[in-house]
Amino acid sequence: MASIHSELSLDKHAIGRYSRQLILPEIGTKGQKSIMNSSVLIVGAGGLGCPATLYLAAAGIGKLGIIDYDEVELSNLHRQVLHKETNLNVKKAESASTYAMELNSGCQCIPYHVQLDSTNAMDIIKNYDIVLDCTDNAATRYLLNDACVLSKKPLVSGSALRFEGQLTVYNHEGGPCYRCLYPKPPPPEAVTNCSDGGVLGPTSFSQKLFMFDGLNGTFRTICLRGRQKSCVVCGDDPSVTELIDYEQFCGASATDKCQKLNLLDKTDHVTVEHLLSVSTTNTPSVYIDVRPQVEFDICHLKNFQNIPLNKIASEEHIALLNQQITSLCANEEKGQLTVYILCKQGNDSQKAVLKLKEKLDSTIVKIKNIQGGLAAWSNRIDPNFPTY
Repeated sequence: MASIHSELSLDKHAIGRYSRQLILPEIGTKGQKSIMNSSVLIVGAGGLGCPATLYLAAAGIGKLGIIDYDEVELSNLHRQVLHKETNLNVKKAESASTYAMELNSGCQCIPYHVQLDSTNAMDIIKNYDIVLDCTDNAATRYLLNDACVLSKKPLVSGSALRFEGQLTVYNHEGGPCYRCLYPKPPPPEAVTNCSDGGVLGPTSFSQKLFMFDGLNGTFRTICLRGRQKSCVVCGDDPSVTELIDYEQFCGASATDKCQKLNLLDKTDHVTVEHLLSVSTTNTPSVYIDVRPQVEFDICHLKNFQNIPLNKIASEEHIALLNQQITSLCANEEKGQLTVYILCKQGNDSQKAVLKLKEKLDSTIVKIKNIQGGLAAWSNRIDPNFPTY
């Protein structure tokens, strides 16, 4: 390979699989490694345990333990989404573990078809970093609370009954445990379970907008206005009476894929093959990767400095670039220095080229966009370089 080679913090498979959470600054490569090195014990493979298992396995948790003493019943299937009709009468812990490993083979799943009690709880819990209480009875809640306090483990507790649900974390960073809030158990006659009280699977929000902020852990419900008589499609005198060209209407393609931009002249572009060729010579050049820092940390090419697009035209970075250019041009003829701009797919790099053309002296430097960005590099130069 050329002197410009890939530098990765995770392997190609992991980067491709977890790319959508890797690019979140709050997670990044450090957070993803932490997730992959974590272990979680899920107690209850029912209506709460199933989605928890699904999302934790998908997110890349290294080890999942799943405890459930029941078997899959027909009445479970409307909300316990890991189980299938073909799994009726199969042990729930095994059914959930099988699904999780089919979803993510990199996740180690350990089923426990046992009745959790005072004789085995401590021995099982000690093998995990976090415990999830996805049960529906008071006895197990107190058992898990006390076992987690004694084991110094955080306890994530969820509950769902009829149309209501609750979620909290006990015994974590100075927070209370379950007994702090409920020193004494409720009288048996006051407790209702799913079998007696019922529980909803999917729900509906008519004329309400439900908003959830996963970073701050906040929920909001906003009341929406009713049907508008002047609406062009559902109003009293609609003008839209048949389907239209919605891509034309929205001015965008009906896809969630990145659209290729064309902002520059042909002379402003170079190919990844050209970049490869340049990297094997001693030609003075400046290499800039304009992706966000969190994406640069995932993977990048050697010799590229990271200046995110939203900072590329700042006075600070223009001054630094001018210093680099002046230093490299000291023994070079004018017009011979090239600044190469790279991004993920070749769109943001075009925007950066336009910004730098306004800031840098065109008699000294040429500013070139690397067509197709890192996606093209992976496709045509280095198949081991990850895409995300």
